[in-house]
Amino acid sequence: MDAELIYLIGLDWAEFALRWLHVVTAIAWIGSSFYFIALDLGLRKDRTLPDGVHGEEWQVHGGGFYHIQKYLVAPAALPEHLTWFKWESYATWLSGFALMVVVYYLGAELYLVDLDKSELPAWSAILISLGVLAVGWVGYDFLCKSSFGKQTTALMLTLYILLVIMAYSLDQIFTGRAAFLHLGAVTATIMSFNVLVIIIPNQRIVVADLKAGHAPDARYGQIAKQRSTHNNYLTLPVIFFMLSNHYPLAYSTDYSWVIAALVFLMGVSIRHYFNSRHARQGNPLWTWAITAGLFIAIIILSLMPAFMDKNEAEKIASTKQQFTTEQITLARADEFEEVRDIVLGRCSMCHASEPYYERILWPPKGVMLETDQQIITQAKSIIMQSALSHAMPPANVSYMEPEERRTLLRWFTASLSSQTAQ
Repeated sequence: MDAELIYLIGLDWAEFALRWLHVVTAIAWIGSSFYFIALDLGLRKDRTLPDGVHGEEWQVHGGGFYHIQKYLVAPAALPEHLTWFKWESYATWLSGFALMVVVYYLGAELYLVDLDKSELPAWSAILISLGVLAVGWVGYDFLCKSSFGKQTTALMLTLYILLVIMAYSLDQIFTGRAAFLHLGAVTATIMSFNVLVIIIPNQRIVVADLKAGHAPDARYGQIAKQRSTHNNYLTLPVIFFMLSNHYPLAYSTDYSWVIAALVFLMGVSIRHYFNSRHARQGNPLWTWAITAGLFIAIIILSLMPAFMDKNEAEKIASTKQQFTTEQITLARADEFEEVRDIVLGRCSMCHASEPYYERILWPPKGVMLETDQQIITQAKSIIMQSALSHAMPPANVSYMEPEERRTLLRWFTASLSSQTAQ
């Protein structure tokens, strides 16, 4: 077997293994994070508690009862057994970074660099990527440790503005998919380094004080809780960005950086609802109305470029409503011939029984676009990926022109109109 083929197959299996590991460790980390935030907010302080105990909670699970007490600073004496929650965080970041290396660094020409935006060499784009991760953490940590970091609301607003600026900047350099991935990676780096650099070291200082017989400084616990709260509100946006490669209408449109900004707000509104419920501070259903409004705004933004052509507006509106149509009726033979030429010229280099693009061993997701019937069957996906968004071709490696994308859209909408008339 050819050495290069073995290398590519090895990369594919490495991606599979790393993705699986990343998902498993992320579930473990997010699960424990959500649990402890809910536990902390739900602690009861309505009866006499032992000295030093901030609150308690009784829980039932798996046929047993659990009595949990939280010490705001530390207990008087260190218990013999102490469970640390840290490896879930470290393993999630390490597996995620390794996955980014395999997919985005080793496949930079296909997934990282967008030639329509910049003609960066792969090594330059990779250095920018690494720099973004480093600057994101250093800048965040500096703000939190400064006097400004004590102003909770002002700090969060400033961090949000910086994230929006980063979203716009990344979208000017990388592919839409890579820009969203980097937003998730920067946020995940902040979260994981909060654990590695701040939360765990502060807890170790408290443990060391207890062992030395000193009264621990409450300041370390307060700092750790601040970072833990930040992690809590950042979790949902991170999940969205890590899964966003499945949704080209989110990451690959003209307003994807605005969509990213709204995703951060959605994460905050959803977490505020659950945090309020866990803290027994009412049932703020208004947060769901805000979330729904933000989501509707995202949908509108994702389709807005297509609506810019007023002559197509009505047709596109019907397109959006009829994506569940199982069979596309061709409008006119001459239009389809042009569509066929575009698809064969721009897409079949990868989507073929034997792809001839050098880094593709088999058709992505098993989709082949070599025959008329295959093109017709995949029409909805073609329009979603290449007309309503610019997700395909990835990084526009085959240089699909804007007019070609409009031709695809006209063919599809005309076909729907023809079908409706029948």
